[in-house]
Amino acid sequence: MHIQIQCCGVVLMLVLFYFYMRQKRIALESQKAFLGVFWASLICIVFDIFSIIVIEYRHVLSEPFAKFVAKTYLITLLGVAISALAYVYVDIYPKKKDYWHDFRKYAVLWVIGAIGTYAVPLYYNYSADGTEVLYTYGPSVYVTYGVSLVFFVRIFYLIKKEKAKINPRRREAVCIWLVAWIVASQIQFMYTNLLIVGYAGSIGIMVLYLKLENPETNLDRSTGLFNSGALYQYTQQFFARERDFSILVVIFESNAYQNVHLEKREGIRMEIIEYLLKLPHVLAFKNAEDEYVLLFEAQENAGAAVEEIRSRFRSGWGMNRDSIVRPHWLYLPHANVVDQTENLLYLVRYIRQEEREFFENDFFCIGKDSVDKMRREREVEQLIIDAIENDRVEVFYQPIFSTSEQHITSAEALVRIRDREDKIVPPGVFIDTAEESGMILKLGEIVFEKVCGFIRNHPLEQFGMHYIEVNLSVVQCAYENLAQDYINIMKRYDVDPKYINLEITESASTNAKKTLLGNMEKLMEYGVHFSLDDFGTGQSNLNYIVDMPVDIVKFDRSMTNSYFENGKAKYVMEAAIHMIHGMNLEIVSEGIETKEQYQTMEDLGISHIQGYYFSKPLPEDEFIAFLEKNQTRQGA
Repeated sequence: MHIQIQCCGVVLMLVLFYFYMRQKRIALESQKAFLGVFWASLICIVFDIFSIIVIEYRHVLSEPFAKFVAKTYLITLLGVAISALAYVYVDIYPKKKDYWHDFRKYAVLWVIGAIGTYAVPLYYNYSADGTEVLYTYGPSVYVTYGVSLVFFVRIFYLIKKEKAKINPRRREAVCIWLVAWIVASQIQFMYTNLLIVGYAGSIGIMVLYLKLENPETNLDRSTGLFNSGALYQYTQQFFARERDFSILVVIFESNAYQNVHLEKREGIRMEIIEYLLKLPHVLAFKNAEDEYVLLFEAQENAGAAVEEIRSRFRSGWGMNRDSIVRPHWLYLPHANVVDQTENLLYLVRYIRQEEREFFENDFFCIGKDSVDKMRREREVEQLIIDAIENDRVEVFYQPIFSTSEQHITSAEALVRIRDREDKIVPPGVFIDTAEESGMILKLGEIVFEKVCGFIRNHPLEQFGMHYIEVNLSVVQCAYENLAQDYINIMKRYDVDPKYINLEITESASTNAKKTLLGNMEKLMEYGVHFSLDDFGTGQSNLNYIVDMPVDIVKFDRSMTNSYFENGKAKYVMEAAIHMIHGMNLEIVSEGIETKEQYQTMEDLGISHIQGYYFSKPLPEDEFIAFLEKNQTRQGA
């Protein structure tokens, strides 16, 4: 029997181990499991070689000893099988208690298989002349292969069943490894003089290393720090074990190097990175081009370490310490205020984007209030996503009364969503979040489609109505494809554009004005009309009316209320009405709730009235019923 192939396998694995140990590593559970597979495979090959030698010299060493060694080699095959199962379990059961709860019965099976392998007979198959052992066989071998088959079936079953939980690259690598091992076993079974199972196992280990477990894949090549992938995996382990830790996020925004000459910046940057790499008891990660994360496992020392690091930055960089770098700092003393890595990384992004104190100061300590605020916004985001995916976005209509025609001639379409309990969520809860997240584009498109569907199914003329007003958010106004998307929707529903009036806000007209005007021009050419919404709030002035090609100006409720509560506001509003009428534009006054308010606005020459005096916003069915009830009076 020859051992050259097995020796090649040993050499290959030792070379891999050499390169593995040379790399900077992080204590990931997957790498620990990989080392378990590595050592089980290496021991298996070594015992394969040892058993061949012992069997060949069994007459010198004794027959019982030779069979003991041969059976031990078979047990190492079981060791490889169970280590492969443990390796797959890393992704499926990140929590130790769940891991051991399921793995325990397979550990018991391994013990039973090992005892059975030692307990039952093992035989040799000799060459034709009886001088050479070709292979071993018998009950001991059958027990080993039978138990190994159970492990392999379990592994393939988990790979298929838990596909979503297992790293795709790990899934692929394990499959390649096991298939190579199974194919090698079949070849060796057919050609008994080819002992290649051990070598096939070493090839499988190489596949695992190259595709997944090379420590270099966790390093950022430009800095030598651990990368964002390593940060994700490592912190996820802490959350799975319910262990607390601290992080310090160092953010190098564009003005961080403001007093550092351009030609010196790269050298200063590398000096900073070298400092971070040498920090004791700290793991440094590069999470983004301008963002480094320092992780402290020992929380009791984190606070002092943070102050020491900040002090080092204040002392300057470069040979003369004359280069001052001023990063922003985000400090999270207790990471267990969130429950998983996704929320941790989202929290960092959220603070950078939303917390005013972060912009005003260079140091921000993340407390429970920030986390609660972030969590509420994430819940609202999920609420919006659920509503979009499950068709729980609705359109309510608030009637608009024409003082000249003395009936309802239009309505404003207002977005509403329902939660999972079928309760209406007030727009004040979700609109801001929808705009900040960008989901307002999808919500706006859904609303516009529903409005077009409403107009197609309920011709407005039969109710004495002329058009429906649809709000455009700031984000929508800055969206370059808005005009074409809305034109396509109107064509799809066969809606005449004269029935559509789009409302823009003053703030929208100040942001991305060129894009907004381009969209307005295309839509107006198609036949759509526009209103200027919320006049009287924010940066309100008449220049907006001059600049924007609108047909209608809508007085915000606050402006309407001010007219009745503030003497000075009366003169402002009356002057605005006079000038707007001079431009031949119509006016809608919002927030009218009493007969006296209505009468006053009518006397002022306001052409359209909107408010609870006529109706609150109504769901589609109730709005139709409202129109049908008032249709006779409107037509009179």
